[in-house]
Amino acid sequence: MKLLNVEAVLDRDKGIQRAGHETEVMKELHDKTNSYAILSHRWGSDSEVSYEEMTGLMKMRKEDREEVTQRCGYQKIIKSCEQAKKDGYDWLWIDTCCIDKRSSAELTEAINSMYRWYRNSQVCYVYLNDIDKSEFPTERDFSLFGKSNGWPEWFSRGWTLQELIAPRNAEFFNKDWESIGSKESLMSTLTAITRIPEVVLRDEGILRVRVDISRRLRVAQIMSWAAERETTRVEDRAYSLLGLFGVNMPMLYGEGSKAFQRLQLEIIRVSSDHSIFAWNPKGRFGLHPSVLADHPGCFRGCHDIQEVHPDRFVKELQRYTQWKGLQVATNWNKLTGLQRGAESTQFFRFDVANLGIQVLLPVIRVIPLPPRDDTNKPECYMALLPCYDRYGKLFTINLQSIEHSFHKYFRTVHVPEECPVFRSLYLEFSQYAEESYRELRFHDKRTSYYGFTRRGAFPHEIADDTVTLSSQGNNLTVLVYANDKDRSRFAVGFGHYCNEIWAHIFCDIYPADRVAWSSWGDFAEQVYNTMWNTPLGEGHPPQYSTHKILSRGHLPRSAWDAMIIHFGGDRNMDITDIMIDIKPCPGCCAGPRECTYDLFPDELWFLSTRNRSFVREVHELELDGQSVCFEEYFGRIALGDYGRFNKNNFQVVGNIFQDMQELDIDSMDPVYQPIVSPVSGSQRVPHRMQTQQDIVTCGINYDSLVLRQPKGHLLPNNAEFNLLLRALSSRTARRHLVTAVIQCSAFYRVNDKPTQKDVSGAEFTQRLIPSKFLASGICLGPERW
Repeated sequence: MKLLNVEAVLDRDKGIQRAGHETEVMKELHDKTNSYAILSHRWGSDSEVSYEEMTGLMKMRKEDREEVTQRCGYQKIIKSCEQAKKDGYDWLWIDTCCIDKRSSAELTEAINSMYRWYRNSQVCYVYLNDIDKSEFPTERDFSLFGKSNGWPEWFSRGWTLQELIAPRNAEFFNKDWESIGSKESLMSTLTAITRIPEVVLRDEGILRVRVDISRRLRVAQIMSWAAERETTRVEDRAYSLLGLFGVNMPMLYGEGSKAFQRLQLEIIRVSSDHSIFAWNPKGRFGLHPSVLADHPGCFRGCHDIQEVHPDRFVKELQRYTQWKGLQVATNWNKLTGLQRGAESTQFFRFDVANLGIQVLLPVIRVIPLPPRDDTNKPECYMALLPCYDRYGKLFTINLQSIEHSFHKYFRTVHVPEECPVFRSLYLEFSQYAEESYRELRFHDKRTSYYGFTRRGAFPHEIADDTVTLSSQGNNLTVLVYANDKDRSRFAVGFGHYCNEIWAHIFCDIYPADRVAWSSWGDFAEQVYNTMWNTPLGEGHPPQYSTHKILSRGHLPRSAWDAMIIHFGGDRNMDITDIMIDIKPCPGCCAGPRECTYDLFPDELWFLSTRNRSFVREVHELELDGQSVCFEEYFGRIALGDYGRFNKNNFQVVGNIFQDMQELDIDSMDPVYQPIVSPVSGSQRVPHRMQTQQDIVTCGINYDSLVLRQPKGHLLPNNAEFNLLLRALSSRTARRHLVTAVIQCSAFYRVNDKPTQKDVSGAEFTQRLIPSKFLASGICLGPERW
């Protein structure tokens, strides 16, 4: 490894060298025979110093040299050297400048050796550049670390995982290079942040225990430590874990997510750990067939998974079948078959072949739901793994036979009352999909009308009301809303699983003896973990629909209902609109309601429920050159009224402009002002019946109507007004909305022998006809927005 000469670097920085002489600041030494310090840090953007710049600094032009020495990355090197010198170390290793990344061979060697280099160091300096205080944070703080899960950013990076575990001694420094604690003194806090057991932080050698099952760590456990961590390059999510699993492989930047597949195959070649198949399917975006996980995030929540000893595994299989009502103990052949399979060496052997990963597993043939009638339906099995999940149950995976191998199966199955049987299977491991993204666009303005404010997002901040979910890790987000005045708080969680949006509302109970809320971040993390670890339940993913209520919940001891409404449009779209809605309720509910899935038709608008044979008159006019159908109406009616038709009468329930005043929304804002539109006659009216003074419209019974001095008034059509309609949708749901009004001083009817009948002061109102133009139909309910 190439190490920095601490004395030479500091001397060169102070200008102690002969003119024209380049001080040797780097030397290649062996990590096992030399004492050295090592640096762990968060890389800065465009501020780090490379190997080429560090070794050739004195050969640069003066202005170029000054530019390098003024970088934050250079100052970090100097401060690290000063600390190493203070601690009595002559050599220091820093990943930014001690690897010549121009050489792919050197880069590959460094990445495969990095864990060992950190393990063999005498001390590791952990530099936390986002901590200003002189003490290590012991509680999550989203106001300071909103982009990194409430903790310093160092804890959210992929490479720093091995840099925390491998060194025996580590010292943490703040932004000003003041010591704020050691690995030993911060042990309990580090475990709370990372979920890495203290026994691992104290002695990383436990990672290499292969014999003692009671001490051996599961593959899924180790993967779970990296689940929430990110790297700049997709490939580094795999490369940064090589040392933790004691495997090596060449670096192939550009392979994308295939790097993580290769890592898992390397682990399989040296391990017989079945927990590598025990990842959570919620971590998968699409219906990919591979039994291997797409990224470390799939193992989120696997930190407490446990291995089952073969003898115990047989008893668990026996208990499982007894729970199904089958007495295996009374059937000697079946019992001995299970014992023979669990004790077989083949049970602990994984072979990677062209057909897949060959394994021996106990399986039960299952029936996919809903059942299929065709005779060529594929075989489906449920395989039981020798691993306990967080609930103390055997972990199971569903498999589907396709050609010669078995693929991961994600749909609901029926498990018949059958005994498991050991069977040799080939498990598909090919990766077909590269990283994909799905944007969720939130509409939550309505929550503010009732005093609720968004407190934050977990695990990452969101900008512009949009969150990007990634198939390579970040596919679950939680938002928290609170009304301090009414002591009400709820969280909404969103995820993307197997081409579907899934969501739920969680209501927080405010105890009477609590003075203030607990941290919203703690509440959000609790919701996040609950959503991730709770089974999706029967029937999920639900049948796809462009509009649906994803979840409803009543806020305890309040007059509020919260709901999540999904408007997706098309499952292939990259953007999905989500509305978080608050609706007043009587407040008499006993507690949170269960999650419900209300599916609606795919049409954007409901069709009118009125029979056209009962409509008194429908006339056609043109507003701004667009043909619109109007109903003739006598009585008091105004633009923005909404209500119901009772036979031929329109019963007004409310008016959106009056609702705006109740909610303290400025109705005089120009974006909410009605549009005055010119009115012209329908082109279908005979030309001989049109005059310059009057406007003529055609009726459905081919009687026409002449209007005097007509004036059209329409609701505005802009993003702000559309958002207002979304906010008011719980009031206007499934009711007719008056979107246009034509006023006239008088009108008369005409036919082929024009006769005239004046009616002073009549109005014509547009009823919503979906067959004419889009902005029509019965008003959308909140679940449709």
